[in-house]
Amino acid sequence: MRSPMGLSTPQTESPSARIREGRPVRIGIIAGEVSGDLLGARLMRALKGHLPGVRFEGVGGPEMRAEGCNSLFPMERLSVLGLTEIIGRYFELRHLRKQLITHFLANPPDIFIGVDSPGFNLDIEEQLRHAGIATVHYVSPQVWAWRTWRVQKIRRAVDRILVLFPFEQGFYARHGVDATFVGHPLADEIQGDDDPLPHRDRLKLEMHRPTVAILPGSRVSELKALADVFVETCLWLNARHPAMQFVIPFVNRPTQVLFEEAIKRHAAWDLPITRFHGHSREVMAAADVVLLASGTATLEAMLVRRLMVVTYRVSRLSYWLMRAFSHISLYAMPNNLAGRHLVPELLQDDATPENLGRAVERYLSRPQYARAVLKEFESLALRLRGNASEQAARAVLEVLHSHQSPAMAKP
Repeated sequence: MRSPMGLSTPQTESPSARIREGRPVRIGIIAGEVSGDLLGARLMRALKGHLPGVRFEGVGGPEMRAEGCNSLFPMERLSVLGLTEIIGRYFELRHLRKQLITHFLANPPDIFIGVDSPGFNLDIEEQLRHAGIATVHYVSPQVWAWRTWRVQKIRRAVDRILVLFPFEQGFYARHGVDATFVGHPLADEIQGDDDPLPHRDRLKLEMHRPTVAILPGSRVSELKALADVFVETCLWLNARHPAMQFVIPFVNRPTQVLFEEAIKRHAAWDLPITRFHGHSREVMAAADVVLLASGTATLEAMLVRRLMVVTYRVSRLSYWLMRAFSHISLYAMPNNLAGRHLVPELLQDDATPENLGRAVERYLSRPQYARAVLKEFESLALRLRGNASEQAARAVLEVLHSHQSPAMAKP
C-alpha cells in the first residue's frame, strides 16, 4: 500500500532493529524558513554520518533538498512574515498542515523532526506523537521570555526539544519537558577576534579612526522606529568626536531608503558614513563598537567579539503588551546568557541620542571595562560552541533508539 504522496507502507519492526541490520531509517523533517532550512540541512548531514541510507521527507528549502530531503511542498509556501500575512494565508497553511499530517499518519516515519517554525510544526508534532510516532523539535520558541503557557503544548507535542542556549534546558526541566542543549550553530561558524584592522582593510575603511557600526534592524518597521534616533546619535557622537567614522550594512533597498530619509530630515549629509549592502558580520568585525537594534544581531556581535550598545523602540501599545506578557527583564542575548546587564540595553524612552552616545563613549574611554566585557564574550561563546549539528544528531539518535515504531507500540 502507498500513501497519497506515493511512499511505501511503513516498516513494522523497531528502528533499532533496522539500524542493527543496516537497513535505512525514514525521517520526517519540516522547516519553514531560510534559517530553518540551513539548520535542517546541517542536521541531516550529521545524521547521515550515523545512519547509512537514511531517507528524509517533509518540507525543506534548497539546502535540505541538496542533502537529500524529498520536499513534498515548496518551503516558500510555509514562509510567512507578519500577522497580517499569517491571517491572510491561514486557510492555506491549515490545509498544508492537514495534508502533511495525513501523509505522515498513513506512512509513519521512524521519527519526525520539526525545525523551528513552532506555529506550524508543533501542531503536526502533537498529532504524530499522539499516534505513537517519535517527535523532536529543534530550536525552542522563546517561551522562557513570554507567553510561558505555550510550554504545555510543547510538553504534549514532543519527546524531546533541542535547545540552542544553556538556560533553556533548565527552563524546560522545571516544566517537565525533556530538553537537550546542543549548542548554537552560529557559535561553531563564527570565530571572533580582537583586531578590527584587518577587517577595515578588507572593507577599504580608514584604518585608524574610531569606528562605530550602526545596525538599525532588518525590518521596515524597525527602521521607521529607530532610523531617526540612530542618525541623531551619530550627530551627537560626531560633534564630540570629529575623527569618528560610521559604517552601516543595509539588508535591502527599502531599509536604506528609510535611513537616507532620516539623514535628510536631520540635514546630516556631512556625517562620515560608509554604506554597504549586506556584509553585516564583516562590518561588525571592522568596528570598535556596534550600536544595534535588539535581536539576533546581538548574538552575532557577541560571537564576533565586538562591544555593543543595544536599543529598541516600538509603539507604546506594543511595549505595554510586551511588558505585560514578558517574563524577563533582560532582552539582549549576551545579557540573557550572562544573567545580568553585561551590555547596555536602552529601550523605549531611554533610547535617546545622548544616552546611546554616552554608552558608546564609555567603551572607548574605559579600556579596562571594555576588555572585561570582551573577555566575558569569549567565555559565553565557548559555552555555545561544540558542534551543534553533531550534538543535535546524537540527541535525535537517542530518541530514535529508545522509541518503538507505531506498529510495534500497538497492543
